[in-house]
Amino acid sequence: MKKELLQKIISDIQSVRIAVVGDFCLDAYWFIDESKSEISIETGQLTRPVKQQRYSLGGAGNVTNNLTAMGVKDVRAFGVIGPDPFGTEMVKVMQENGINPQNLIIQEGNWSTHVYTKPYIADVEQNRIDFGNFNELSHSTADRLIGLLINEIPQVDVVIVNQQVLSGIHTEYFRQQLVKVIFQFPDKIFIADSRNYSEVYDGAFRKMNDREAANLIGLKKDAGDVVLYSEVKEAAARLYKKFGKPVFITRGERGSVIVDETGVTDIYGLMIISKVDPVGAGDSYLAGAAATLAAGYKMQTAAEIGSYVAGVTVQKLFQTGTASPAEILQMGSDPDFVYSPELAEDIRHACYWNDSEIEIVNEWPQKLQISHAIFDHDGTISTLREGWEQIMVPMMMKAILGEHFHDADEALYHKVHTRVIDFVDKTTGIQTLVQMKGLVELVKEFALVPENQILDEFGYKEIYNKELLAMVKEREAKLLRGELAVEDFTLKNAVSLLEKLHNAGVTLYLASGTDEEDVKNEARILGYDYLFEGGIYGAVGDVTKEAKKMVLDRILNTIGESKTGQLAAFGDGPVEIRETRKRGGVTIGIASNEVKRHSLNESKRSRLIKAGADVIIPDFSQLPKLLQLLNVNE
Repeated sequence: MKKELLQKIISDIQSVRIAVVGDFCLDAYWFIDESKSEISIETGQLTRPVKQQRYSLGGAGNVTNNLTAMGVKDVRAFGVIGPDPFGTEMVKVMQENGINPQNLIIQEGNWSTHVYTKPYIADVEQNRIDFGNFNELSHSTADRLIGLLINEIPQVDVVIVNQQVLSGIHTEYFRQQLVKVIFQFPDKIFIADSRNYSEVYDGAFRKMNDREAANLIGLKKDAGDVVLYSEVKEAAARLYKKFGKPVFITRGERGSVIVDETGVTDIYGLMIISKVDPVGAGDSYLAGAAATLAAGYKMQTAAEIGSYVAGVTVQKLFQTGTASPAEILQMGSDPDFVYSPELAEDIRHACYWNDSEIEIVNEWPQKLQISHAIFDHDGTISTLREGWEQIMVPMMMKAILGEHFHDADEALYHKVHTRVIDFVDKTTGIQTLVQMKGLVELVKEFALVPENQILDEFGYKEIYNKELLAMVKEREAKLLRGELAVEDFTLKNAVSLLEKLHNAGVTLYLASGTDEEDVKNEARILGYDYLFEGGIYGAVGDVTKEAKKMVLDRILNTIGESKTGQLAAFGDGPVEIRETRKRGGVTIGIASNEVKRHSLNESKRSRLIKAGADVIIPDFSQLPKLLQLLNVNE
């Protein structure tokens, strides 16, 4: 989405009016510090002292909170609370967040405000304490709430129907009355997001997750079951045929699927590098999508905005997060998408070209005329730095664990190791300084190192580079002494490919996340620096100057708007693949086994497909077939 369009949508959203009728809940976060625990005289048990407490809106309240955070000025809450302190707190939180609570009804008997109390010890959530599980909505309260809603529907643009809990307002009687209201206002958009009664709300748009959609068409799926893409598409088509109204189906990190009168459309998921907390993501998506529909935009645009809002909120830990207009703009202006996750995670679905090892992910609509090609260096051409992960991972773990590195228990050690591996996988290919900046956040996230002992990204990079360069210099020395040859430190046929592209008149560029002087030196030692007439680029010690993005922008400026040439990117990391795909170039993912210098690395294959690779190859051993596919004359 163009930044200008996104800015306009965000601006238009702020003037819409939205009613939310549903199960309003309060999330209570109690952070326990056992250092002040004592033995209770009455019970003889250890107490659990609460050091901090924080309250935020959950359920339908989270939807309203997301709406006002996005800038919607008129958000009206329709629900029921109890005559208790939590109800008072909910109204207070709503007012503080710009939500109109005047249509929250207090039911005096048989009702407690819905509260989910979440005690935390360190960063681990303990058994939750719930209020409101025994609520019973009276007919008179239901009628009052329906009456208030009918009075205000003409004043709003969209009505969101939220159902979260079985003990909430959505009794059989209330559901019947609400459906009558939906049909009473056929020109008004109602969007139902219901965990248990989605099928009931005829006349409304629907938002649901993939498991709920599958269950609605008779595919029984438990909470932990994977719902296949084919099943989601089938569910979308059948639900639209059944209900005759548009449906949003969310799929977590795999994106979402929408269906309306134009058919079924895929919405890409977002690649999020930081640690995520998916709690409330569905509400965030709903708020973004509903507000966009209220502003007059189509389903696809609404789903994209919903994804951006959810992409912001899942990165906010220990809270039911929201997204501000500035955060949505930042997320949506240059998003990193997840492509073809099912194919990426299951190699059995791979399709190969002409009995080769060349996997075709996306077919090109026409023959290529490559005029410019950008190559990543490490793992794509050179293996001089093979094994860098074995240096970076333990280095990061030592930084995170600090003095606990040797005595950390197995659970903590494993948790840190898993987090670091995931981070390194997702950031492969970006400049080292950016990775080290991420390390700073990881150190803060685990909070095992005193604040005054945490280094900045430059300090951590110095430690990493010192260990890595010792290994690289030893390998370079063996090359210079003739003990090893160029072929021992390059992928199979990589140099031959460079030579053939160069001879065919393709302008070659080398771009790396490694420091620029090191990249130039290594290309010179390996003997192919002269082939990169477009230039050799690397990190320059500035996190705002990403070498690969800069080179891609420069190449596009060189090509201009003409159709005489095409840009291709070759790389084993997601950055060059993602950035080239964004710019309309063709992408060749090199899923290399750097130890062997040939054959497939399935982990790389997976992340390269998710990054947007059109083609996956393990190496350049089948060079004639690759050149034929690329339409390059030998």
